[in-house]
Amino acid sequence: MVPPAEALVLACGPRPGGNSDRMAELLAQGLAEAGVPARLLHLRDAGPLPCVGCQGCSRDAGYACPLMDQDGAEEVFGRIKSAPLLFFASPIYFYHLPGQFKGFIDRSQRHYEAWAAGDPALRSLPPRTAHACLVAGRPRGEKLFDGALLTLKYFLRTFNVRLGEPLTLMGLDGPDDLCGDAGACGQVLDFARRAVVGAGLGAGPAA
Repeated sequence: MVPPAEALVLACGPRPGGNSDRMAELLAQGLAEAGVPARLLHLRDAGPLPCVGCQGCSRDAGYACPLMDQDGAEEVFGRIKSAPLLFFASPIYFYHLPGQFKGFIDRSQRHYEAWAAGDPALRSLPPRTAHACLVAGRPRGEKLFDGALLTLKYFLRTFNVRLGEPLTLMGLDGPDDLCGDAGACGQVLDFARRAVVGAGLGAGPAA
């Protein structure tokens, strides 16, 4: 029997041990409880360098980025391409994604250039769904998550990934705020389980 492919949980906070790290751990736990193995990666470990807008990828026959051998960004992109189900756990900084995560997204330009040129490997990727799990310190804000979600939506299109309904949590600022909120932790676990059911993977949540 072929084991199921691993879902990807990408923790995108720059601070070790913060709320988004805990959120990522809960997502992986919820996925495991629903019968889906998960690979939890911390984006900061890949040390992605930001895109400098040199347009080198658009001039290269293979759409290579001059920075791709200097960090671990390409390994993460490879995981995004292969995962059957994806989750992004991120804090909100100034109404958007933190700088390192946004810099990583900007580095996908080389993949976008290849996709726009009709690259068969990218064009043949199976349709999948990604789920954004965003946590903000501010207790209110009508458009608090809008910028982050719009960026994620268009970033993921290159990889034939649709952005599903997000989970957004407010008012969790201190590093232990999520851990101390049993209700919020339950929301994250349930969110992962429901995503599995929606994707038709695993055994789904227990009755």
